[in-house]
Amino acid sequence: MVSVRSRLWLPFTQMQSFDASARTFVAGDGTRLIDAAGRSVFDAVSSIWTIVHGHSHPAIVAAISRQAQILDHATTLGATNPVAEALASRLCALTRMDYAFFASDGASAIEAALKMALQYWQQAGEPQRTRFVRLVDAYHGDTAGAMSLSDIAVFKSRFGAVTFEAIPFDRLESIERNDVAAVIVEPIVQAAAGMRIVPKTAYEPLRAMTPLLIVDEIATGFGRTGTMFAFEQLQLQPDILCAGKGITGGTLALSATLARAKIYDAFLGAPEARVQFFHGHSYAGNPIACAAALASLDLFQTEATLENARVLAAAVAERLARFDENAAIGATRQAGLMIGVDLRDPGAGWPVANALYERGHFTRPIGATIQFVPPLSSAREDVHAFFDALEGVVA
Repeated sequence: MVSVRSRLWLPFTQMQSFDASARTFVAGDGTRLIDAAGRSVFDAVSSIWTIVHGHSHPAIVAAISRQAQILDHATTLGATNPVAEALASRLCALTRMDYAFFASDGASAIEAALKMALQYWQQAGEPQRTRFVRLVDAYHGDTAGAMSLSDIAVFKSRFGAVTFEAIPFDRLESIERNDVAAVIVEPIVQAAAGMRIVPKTAYEPLRAMTPLLIVDEIATGFGRTGTMFAFEQLQLQPDILCAGKGITGGTLALSATLARAKIYDAFLGAPEARVQFFHGHSYAGNPIACAAALASLDLFQTEATLENARVLAAAVAERLARFDENAAIGATRQAGLMIGVDLRDPGAGWPVANALYERGHFTRPIGATIQFVPPLSSAREDVHAFFDALEGVVA
């Protein structure tokens, strides 16, 4: 096949060597992607942790179509719509939060959370609280504020001119400072750090503290770690919770920043007081995206999605145990259906991922870590086929 130069600038991709003819997806069906050459490959990374119920699920497609014929978009700047209202109620009930603020993507949800925290403390009488505390090896997105909360050099080292310094969370004293606005954490799994598992004991100091607690569930939410949200396993009570990626089942861009009543109440006042939240996005609360999200939440019930995910996680655990004696494999990590497999050869990540693609499995390495984050609708056969292929490649 002739190499094709792409006019599309792809994220995190070296375009000089990218051949569009070798990796162009033209269709999706269930857990599989079909490329321009007609090959069907298992989406072993859920198109970067977004696909929940499979590609082009009929129920979500139907919901999108119905809503597009009724109301495609209407601003939520000073107006509302029934679908956004319904989704806000569903999300608050699921998370035990009180209010939902919508945006377009995960990083946008994080930016909203940062500004929400800063304005909250200004209006609560403690304007000196402007600092943020984050985990070691954190990653929260690629916009300026989200980068500032991150701790992986490759994602932020070039952009110091537009970022601020966050405090690493490695001791209790770093939390209880009178200039800290909020502590932000990824619950259980730090996905961009190679599916790093954070010990549950690390979260214990966060259960009772003065600063706000922001929980970033963008990657871990909607069943990825075995429960609908990972923070449920940590006995945490977020003041602000960010959700995205799987919120629409992976079909449309949408994210939510959920807040408790004490946060929301600090923004109430007379119009002339100008204490409303000074933040917003053009497509916040888009009715079509919200309709897709409601259909996805329904599928968790009708298709027993979490139960299937637990069955798959058990099958994964069985296969990971077989790597204990494999000379090519280092450490493995698993939290539900978020799995990282370290290759001992530091340069083997992309060669192994490319070889897996040729064997019918699409994933993307994080350095020398092969990630396996399959759709929650996958079958046990999909799990075994992936690990059979990985064993064959590393052999």
